[in-house]
Amino acid sequence: MYFLVDARKSVNAGFKAGFDREGVSSFSLSPDEFTSWIESASRSDLDAVQGFLLGDFAERARCASAIRRQSRAPIIALADSRSLEQTLVLFDAGIDDVLPKPVHVREILARTEAIWRRVNGEAAQGPLTPTDAEPAAVEPGAVAPQTGTERLQAGAERLKVFFDGRDPEIDGVTLSLPRRERHILEFLVRNRGRRVTKTQLFNGVYGVYSDGAEESVVEGHVSKLRKKLALQLGHDPIEAKRYIGYTYVG
Repeated sequence: MYFLVDARKSVNAGFKAGFDREGVSSFSLSPDEFTSWIESASRSDLDAVQGFLLGDFAERARCASAIRRQSRAPIIALADSRSLEQTLVLFDAGIDDVLPKPVHVREILARTEAIWRRVNGEAAQGPLTPTDAEPAAVEPGAVAPQTGTERLQAGAERLKVFFDGRDPEIDGVTLSLPRRERHILEFLVRNRGRRVTKTQLFNGVYGVYSDGAEESVVEGHVSKLRKKLALQLGHDPIEAKRYIGYTYVG
């Protein structure tokens, strides 16, 4: 889920529409509303945020500082006009990248994933295997930070999972998945080896404040995904335990 912050409803609505077209959940608030939210948000809500997108408003440096105290998720600022002085102020406040408008949502997604790689110290280029980089320590019950493009081994490196909008590959052949199933696979893979509850999975894929969907839909999507992976791999890489959650075991 991406969090959009701008005082202008039209800006928030425009970017939300862009994220919706890419099948990515998002939620928007005004700067004042967001400041109150970030200070009181639960750990599970914060863990569901993949990135923060800040529009061009006066208090965004202070807003970025508040985010950084609560979350390690990437922060990207949008600039209505180029200003070196303002850009330096934003970087000092903890913002990870500044993008001049107009910018496509897919570029925002790609830059966010690149920032995740830097945050997690993943200097290796291209896809990674699980042994290339150990996941950062995570508090008990928390969801691990999301990283950038990775390659996950299943057997002799049979399964490749990407986080830039591409479908996964098995034995070099693309496995076409509906967007929700692809996002579920990506979320589980990012948290490989850790139990993810249905609520955590729902929040990460659908958004903390999603409308028109219930947590029960996750079970159906996961079931279909597991069948497709098992058919191609010859085994089920997702361990499911009733009332407990799901674990990507590879």
